[in-house]
Amino acid sequence: MKKRTKKNIGWIIYLFVTIGLITFSSFKIILWLIDSHKTSNQLKAIEKTVEVKEAEDSINTEIIEPKEEISSSNPYWDYVKMNMLDVDFNELKNINDQTKGWIKVNGTNINYPFVKASDNSFYLTHTFDKSYNKAGWVFLDYRNNDRFADKNNIIYAHGRSDKTMFGTLKNVLNNGWLNDSQNYVVKISTEKVKTLWQVFSVYRIPTTSDYLQISFADSEEFTNFANMLLKRSAYNFNTSIGEEDIILTLSTCYNNKDKVVLHAKLIKREDY
Repeated sequence: MKKRTKKNIGWIIYLFVTIGLITFSSFKIILWLIDSHKTSNQLKAIEKTVEVKEAEDSINTEIIEPKEEISSSNPYWDYVKMNMLDVDFNELKNINDQTKGWIKVNGTNINYPFVKASDNSFYLTHTFDKSYNKAGWVFLDYRNNDRFADKNNIIYAHGRSDKTMFGTLKNVLNNGWLNDSQNYVVKISTEKVKTLWQVFSVYRIPTTSDYLQISFADSEEFTNFANMLLKRSAYNFNTSIGEEDIILTLSTCYNNKDKVVLHAKLIKREDY
């Protein structure tokens, strides 16, 4: 009788634990779906409010040519002919005064305004209108300025499974993305500068902060840093980095342990 009673108690405990886990998981899923719905509405509102156009080069456009000689067949020469982005930030800044620019990554869904706070934590849990949302938003490292003149300029976002924010940055590791050289371009526009960037490294790596360095003591330290990023790449883009280059870094989570990272170098800009 005692054995049967203990067995029944064990089953009751097991049942309650199972129900508790299912309830907790269901609650988490519901919260995720709510955040996803809010993000979708935010994106639709931005799409209706803001027109993102392509801008032809002007007399103020600066082409940043490689220091080393490259062949006429190198896709760099096609990239520098591409238009940059022209965005009216007035309406965006009415929604969020911390708006700093707009980013578009070829071959992904990344085509969003980005923001900057006084730290790198706020926009991990807040959306574009600053309301609480664990989907977060796309944000520039608080140490960088919006002229993109630092040696390493970093933009972050969550790797959402609904393919919003940096959820499609994972595409850069797929053959479908890698096999199309027209994808190796990132466009960024701010109120102060339009820029075009050529991808030179993409990889998945266990979480580390060694690629998040902003400033460097001298050209040698920067060159060593750039070479580290080149060697990590899962694909050879046949692009070199010199000591005078400026780097863009995009970083997101691949899973709970790994990051997906993209690096590109500045090849064209137009300052206002």
